Amino acid sequence: MRISRHKRRFGAKAEEPRYNANLQIKSPEVQVIDETNVNLGPMPLSKALQIAEEREYDLVEVQPKAQPPLCKLLNLGQFRYEQEKMARKKKAQAQKILVKGVRLSLRIGEHDLEVRRKKSQDFLKDGNKVQIELILRGRERNQMDLARKLMEEFAKSLNTEEIKIKIEQPLQKQGGRLTMIVVKE
Repeated sequence: MRISRHKRRFGAKAEEPRYNANLQIKSPEVQVIDETNVNLGPMPLSKALQIAEEREYDLVEVQPKAQPPLCKLLNLGQFRYEQEKMARKKKAQAQKILVKGVRLSLRIGEHDLEVRRKKSQDFLKDGNKVQIELILRGRERNQMDLARKLMEEFAKSLNTEEIKIKIEQPLQKQGGRLTMIVVKE
């Protein structure tokens, strides 16, 4: 059995921003905004921590790269919860585009070609990309011009009044395999 020494990153999550709070802040001077969004101005870190403790809030560094770093007085637990909630909402709204495959052959019948055309149009209506693939076997490899013509005609036939397609990846030849990717405009 082959031993893999590479770290697998299949389930790696996008790293969320980390916010330094209270004693984790390293800068000696910070710009402070209070809980009502009033700018208190730049001040030493010790004074900012004292103000946060008096008002029973956390001092959170929201812009660490600013000069001096920008800190806010807020409830850290509630702030993290709201950040996670916004991230989940963005992820839910992100449109997931899939590449759906349609495989043709050089000897494909007219009815089979029509079935694949309708299925491809359904994929395009759903907002997915369609990869058209044609595999040449054995002596079929000598018929490259015929295969190229079949692929181009199939791509043109996907254009209708309601669906206008655009070729995202032009026809590519890789060994005995021809591929093309089309998307809806």
